[in-house]
Amino acid sequence: MKVLYGVQATGNGHITRARVMAPALKQAGVDVDYLFSGRPADELFDMELFGDYQTRRGLTFYMGEGAKVKSWDTLTRNSLSTLIRDIKSLDVQSYDLILSDFEPVTAWAAKLRGKKSIGIAHQYAFMHKLPDGWRSLMLRLGVQIFAPVTIPVGVHWDHFNRTIVPPLISPPQYSRTVDEGLVLVYLPFETDETLIDWFASFTDYRFHVYSKRSFAHSINNVHFKPLSRAGFEQDLAACSGVFSNCGFGLASETMQYGKKFLTKPMQGQSEQRSNAILLDRLQLATVMDDFQPRDFQHWLEQPQPEPQLFQDVAGGLAKWIAGDCSEPASDVVRSIWGLSTGVPA
Repeated sequence: MKVLYGVQATGNGHITRARVMAPALKQAGVDVDYLFSGRPADELFDMELFGDYQTRRGLTFYMGEGAKVKSWDTLTRNSLSTLIRDIKSLDVQSYDLILSDFEPVTAWAAKLRGKKSIGIAHQYAFMHKLPDGWRSLMLRLGVQIFAPVTIPVGVHWDHFNRTIVPPLISPPQYSRTVDEGLVLVYLPFETDETLIDWFASFTDYRFHVYSKRSFAHSINNVHFKPLSRAGFEQDLAACSGVFSNCGFGLASETMQYGKKFLTKPMQGQSEQRSNAILLDRLQLATVMDDFQPRDFQHWLEQPQPEPQLFQDVAGGLAKWIAGDCSEPASDVVRSIWGLSTGVPA
């Protein structure tokens, strides 16, 4: 079984899923080539796991201050001509299957050439009706246009009686401790000045802020750190809570380590708004649309939740893929969740 695995690299959550799937696919005997798009190649880091991977420009969102999508820049700075050229030039004929984590070049190349394609991503959960009001319905068409696949398998915190598997994340790499004074922050679209202003009065706490920067520095109780997978997870294991936008991957890792989660969804990002609604509905996080010191203090004083243990999703999916996906996806989903009934196709 030879597979081309396309990964949307705009956000770290997609790459995190690929990091979990890669060893499982290898153990299942699947020969995999990787393609990443949506981020310049020189901005990818810790990629040794994927061997001699390919990159393409793909599509991405452009963000402004305050974690708001810049619609005009997103529309004008993405190159449709480059995307179309990359899709047409990608050779997929030598592959038995195309696997897409919401990656448009591989997904469209498979569709245009009639290749079987499997979509495994959080976004494919929106192909089903979710209890998030109208947002999953609004997102559905966008998912179909952005990265269409033959068989979509969603990833979410609940199956909602649909073809949706639990979060695809690595087991904890560090022992869980709780430093009540340490707060982990990942708000990459807020300015340093904004974060300093927010946190300066909370002098009983230390805020470890990760973002794209070349060196670490501190201003009073706010400690700015360059992106590092190992350093970030060490702080995640030790902190009392996480303050972040509403990306699916980090929220899932926070649950796994049993840390309280405060989320400020990106403005104009319907996927993050859906995530926020469902986190609130499932009582898994506190949602804050605008920073309010009193609400933030209340969150800091909340107790820690229990760690959540997620099933071996990658192993089950890898075996299914190695078998050319001959088993119905709904049966695989039931098996992963440990269900005897439910989960329609």
